[in-house]
Amino acid sequence: MQIELKDLSYTYGLHTVYEVPALKGINLKIRAGEFIGLAGHTGSGKSTLIQHMNGLIRPTSGQVFYEGKDIWEEGYDLRELRTHVGLVFQYPENQLFETTVLKDVMFGPGNQGLSEEECRKRADYALKLVGIPEDLYETSPFDLSGGQKRRAAIAGVLAMNVEVLILDEPTAGLDPAGREEILTLIRHLRDQQGITIILVSHSMEDVAAYAQRMIVFHEGEIAFDGTPKMVFSHFRELEKIGLAAPEITYIMHELKERGLDVDVSAITVPEAKRSILMALAQKNS
Repeated sequence: MQIELKDLSYTYGLHTVYEVPALKGINLKIRAGEFIGLAGHTGSGKSTLIQHMNGLIRPTSGQVFYEGKDIWEEGYDLRELRTHVGLVFQYPENQLFETTVLKDVMFGPGNQGLSEEECRKRADYALKLVGIPEDLYETSPFDLSGGQKRRAAIAGVLAMNVEVLILDEPTAGLDPAGREEILTLIRHLRDQQGITIILVSHSMEDVAAYAQRMIVFHEGEIAFDGTPKMVFSHFRELEKIGLAAPEITYIMHELKERGLDVDVSAITVPEAKRSILMALAQKNS
């Protein structure tokens, strides 16, 4: 077990006329090595939730545990927590500020009190993980492409040796190639490095293709929690709370209604392709 939330609630503007409940009695366990897709319409509470996971926000009530320890217990080192639970905000490249890519990625380890040599080793390792070549280390981060900037910003978090990586809309604003680049990188970090991934995304196609578990928020509460296939099987209910299933889900249901015996639980294009070809073969046999 890595992160556990118990009866977690949070209210913005508490005890004022602007009081707005954002989270309502959340109970949630995030296990080591999971790849979780976190979805919900704007204002559903998902961004507030992830800021609780590394102590950026203190709950109004309830508890947050990391590896079994209450992070708001007196004496707990929140700074140490953030070296284990990394949070990458939307458009992270806006946080790049150093004169070179290498210096920018070394900044986080430097704040951990590590020697310059160790910071450089950490930065080199992280940059290699995200696919930034050495000939760009001394380049200004502002001269990188959009996808490279995003990867450099993620490297800055990875250089702190995080065990949990939370990414808030990491593909926002990228072209299709850059989007695929970042998502492939994230899956690699989970599969090859064992890093727990929490991916906040509005793209149901991305969640379907990459996540193993999907959590849907609605009005500060968990509406669904299960495999993407299970969650998307409730696509009519998702529509009622302002979300939709991947487009392929609707296509498969339409084909089924028209008499083609396809697997309506298919949520990715490769799955759908296999099912359609099998159904056509059976129909023509």
